[in-house]
Amino acid sequence: MTCRKYIAPLVFCAQVASSFFDTALQMIVKERCANPDRDAEQKAITNFNMTFNMVLKFVPILPAILLAKVGDKGYRRAPIVVPLVGYFLSRGLLLLDILLEWPLQVLYAVPVIHGLCGGFASYWAGVMALVSVSSGEEERSVRIMRTELVYGIAGFIGSLSSGHLFNLYTVDLKQGAILSSFSALLYFLCLLYAAFFLRFDFSELGERQERRESVGIINHEARDRINIALLFVGGILYDIAVAGGMEMLAAYVLKDPLGWGATEVGYGNAAGSLLFITSFLGVKMFTRCSVRDESMVMIGMVSFAAGIYFMAFVTTTPMYFLGITFVMLQLSFKLASLVTTPIYTEIYQATLDTFPGFVFILSSTFTVLSMIPISVVGCRSARHDGYERIQGN
Repeated sequence: MTCRKYIAPLVFCAQVASSFFDTALQMIVKERCANPDRDAEQKAITNFNMTFNMVLKFVPILPAILLAKVGDKGYRRAPIVVPLVGYFLSRGLLLLDILLEWPLQVLYAVPVIHGLCGGFASYWAGVMALVSVSSGEEERSVRIMRTELVYGIAGFIGSLSSGHLFNLYTVDLKQGAILSSFSALLYFLCLLYAAFFLRFDFSELGERQERRESVGIINHEARDRINIALLFVGGILYDIAVAGGMEMLAAYVLKDPLGWGATEVGYGNAAGSLLFITSFLGVKMFTRCSVRDESMVMIGMVSFAAGIYFMAFVTTTPMYFLGITFVMLQLSFKLASLVTTPIYTEIYQATLDTFPGFVFILSSTFTVLSMIPISVVGCRSARHDGYERIQGN
């Protein structure tokens, strides 16, 4: 029996728990930073988010590398189980912060605990590693896409319900306590499942070692140094656009004229989760139409540029969801950036009084710039179409 038959429940449950946490954290930060001066409130929220996200990105680097090495030595559960311990403890800390009314600054410990246990980078890499080594070369990409599809569906369902659960409270339980409790509980169940019930078989691993000359996603022409450099440039520029724009969007929806509450925040996060579903369907469709990889990446970048540019002029909730429709069409990757967060935060705070949507125009501009090197790679690769390298004996 292979892990692919058992990994889906873990991915689904963990992502529902993550959706609960995201909404709870966003609303708790809004409540703790509440201020009659709306500009001061926005600055407090974005300053907290900036520090939180930078710690979240920086701390897991070394632990994730160490866990990857442990996983490579045969302990395949470690890169999954250890991060789940961090998830459970950090989500439990949010619950304690709500119940005991600790200062907001205590929540800075959440990304520290989460990161020291490897964070999302280690967890998701561990999941993908298990799916990969338990799949044949021909079916591997399909299995990976299916896993991401489960991830997206879980995020959509969890986010839709998260806002309603946040608003549930009793005399003894404060608002957000029930939602945070469910998040911690689900992560605890995921931890037990991964530690004691997750099954996988590596018996076929030795039979599926890939030859160096095999044709992969990037063929031998794309291994050219210039192409690699151009892909790095495009990836970095796109990373700046996505990481900065989406992080500021979390604060933007909380201010007037949108002024979202927990329910709307949950719906907004659910719309973002649809990205994985539309990506899965888009890749399947474009693959059948023999669309080149570079073209699919460009389609994703164009859709993100259009959607995030539209966000600059959003003044009502229906307009927001019209803009997020474009964002959901993107088929490319999203990575975090340590440099992007403080830069976008400073720009957003500096333009609060004049044009708070300027950061989204900036994000759209970087997306368009990132398309230039990708276009060059596509043109360079197209020149070699129809030619195949003859392998020597």
